[in-house]
Amino acid sequence: MSSPEKVSRRRPSASTLAWLALVALTFASLGLGEWFHSASWLPLLVAAVVWIKGSLVARCFIESHRAHPFIARVLRAFIAFAPLALVATAYFGERLARWTAL
Repeated sequence: MSSPEKVSRRRPSASTLAWLALVALTFASLGLGEWFHSASWLPLLVAAVVWIKGSLVARCFIESHRAHPFIARVLRAFIAFAPLALVATAYFGERLARWTAL
């Protein structure tokens, strides 16, 4: 009689988990946008999701935690810019449009 073969169970890699988290955040943001499309706080939630997704991509795929501190700070600022711009446009869109009009 031969011994039963052990089934090897591998844990998913960090990049696989990050990808699954990105997909889950995408579906969650689609659902929240559909359910709360007229809520005044939705731009804040969208900005938070964009920031979380950007941070995940930077950490897991670009490996920003291994970069030189200056590069890591520049990348964090770049990731923070898009959510801040979304919030500023959502709440101060007319004022920003007047400031930038020719």
